[in-house]
Amino acid sequence: MGLVITLILLGMLLLFAELTVIPGFGIAGILGLAGYAGGIVLAFTRFGTTIGFIVLFGALLLTAILLFFTLRSKTWKKITLKDSIKEKALPAPEDKGVEVGMEGISLTRLNPAGNGRFGDITIEVRSSEGLIQAKTPIRIVHIEGLSIFVSPIENN
Repeated sequence: MGLVITLILLGMLLLFAELTVIPGFGIAGILGLAGYAGGIVLAFTRFGTTIGFIVLFGALLLTAILLFFTLRSKTWKKITLKDSIKEKALPAPEDKGVEVGMEGISLTRLNPAGNGRFGDITIEVRSSEGLIQAKTPIRIVHIEGLSIFVSPIENN
């Protein structure tokens, strides 16, 4: 009977750790379910159906109590994100002072992306018309989200 109790308690401990400490559902969760189920199956096979059902309902009751106190306590508040993120990872091109129609020069080869300079602003740009060599005069054609599309300026 000691092995049955040990398997069930170890399974519950691993499942509790999986719920509260370890992110996702991985090895600890699988081993916890295996230990939990193994203990119950072992109780049925070694001690018969009466003891097996007593162990099954006892394990379910113990799990329900453990889950109740886990969800009721401040455990979830301690492990959840409290701060909201209001900043963007990258500022929008408009925030940097880049606008459609601005003219500049490509610093690197745009195949299809590279760097361009517009006045004193160096920014990543994308070619809207295929390959553009370095040091080619370029113009911003349109801005889509964080992507700035440019085309070469024609020499007339």
